[in-house]
Amino acid sequence: MSNPDAEKKKELGNAAFAAKEYDEAIKHYTAAIAIDRNNCVYYSNRSACYGGKKEWDLAAKDAKECIKINPTFIKGYYRLANAQLEQDEFDAALATVKQGMAIEANNPQLQKQMRQIKAKRSVKRAEKFSNSTPAISGGEMMPYLHLDSSISKEVMDLQQQLIATTKEYRIVKANIMKVQNGKRSNVLTKGELEKLPHGTDAKMYRGVGKMFMLTSRSDIMSHLEESIVSEEKEEKDLNAKLEYLERRIKSQQQNIHELTKSSSSE
Repeated sequence: MSNPDAEKKKELGNAAFAAKEYDEAIKHYTAAIAIDRNNCVYYSNRSACYGGKKEWDLAAKDAKECIKINPTFIKGYYRLANAQLEQDEFDAALATVKQGMAIEANNPQLQKQMRQIKAKRSVKRAEKFSNSTPAISGGEMMPYLHLDSSISKEVMDLQQQLIATTKEYRIVKANIMKVQNGKRSNVLTKGELEKLPHGTDAKMYRGVGKMFMLTSRSDIMSHLEESIVSEEKEEKDLNAKLEYLERRIKSQQQNIHELTKSSSSE
């Protein structure tokens, strides 16, 4: 049975919380706890206040105490998972939700929260992956906390597309470096050959696969010039593709941003 004096403090706290006066509400819930330390609701309510202030460590601490006092109080699991989610502790948050669902499998709050955790985890993983490439690090992502199942699936699909485009971007960038190295080598070789006097009888060999073939100076020069022209064209084409992929990546990030922004504002 609840202590009447503690309940009065709780009601004062509820009124302050409804007005978003979180410090005032915390004061009243703390007074209620001082009177009755075994009432899990007081800890749950104070946890919500700390959440309102974005003080997630304290919110998690009170939620854990709430669960410790009453392991069947579902809202305690919800409060704790929310605090863990806000701190990007995705595995811990999922474990907390599963503990709550073991008590009440069809709880709609916990079911929705599990979808939110998985969606945000997917977004964060893809964001971390994509931000490792300088060209796509621009643009701040939204905190995706209020995604329903359909939006969550769409976000994850978009993130998979972003990952695929990012991989393609990196391959193209590596190919550009390969072509540039080859062109640089050919330009240097051509420059060294141009220093030799015309009509020299020095033996010259051109690499053909894993073999070297005796070749005239003019043939080697011609081959080098053709290679340089071909490499310059390839480099130009690859740079054009790289620019296209950069635009595509930015567009995909913007689509994700807009989708999750509109969802979180509903």
